Amino acid sequence: AFTAIVKSMVDDLINPIIGLFTGGIDFTNKYVILAGDVPEGASLEAAREAGASVFALGSFVMAVINFLIIAFVVFMLVRYVNKVKAATEKPEEPAPEAPKGPSELDVLMEIRDQLAK
Repeated sequence: AFTAIVKSMVDDLINPIIGLFTGGIDFTNKYVILAGDVPEGASLEAAREAGASVFALGSFVMAVINFLIIAFVVFMLVRYVNKVKAATEKPEEPAPEAPKGPSELDVLMEIRDQLAK
């Protein structure tokens, strides 16, 4: 279902905006002929039906745009889930410090006092 929404957004929102900047060119119908004979100005479907080997540049660009949008949304969802997870976890409490015994100086003074007796 999400893919259908992204496809609609690309087809109905992004393509018309790109068309405005490029003088109304429909990118989904752009292709490069790799092998075969296709009449000048033929549509992508007509070129494929004619048996020509084509690189569908416009379809590829639209697929890349779809992928980038989906990847961005998934990235944002994972980022949000990680933030929520970090907020709900208790911070680790530091381990209690070991009880402090006498310092080295205290031990040496005690030894000195014992030897002095």
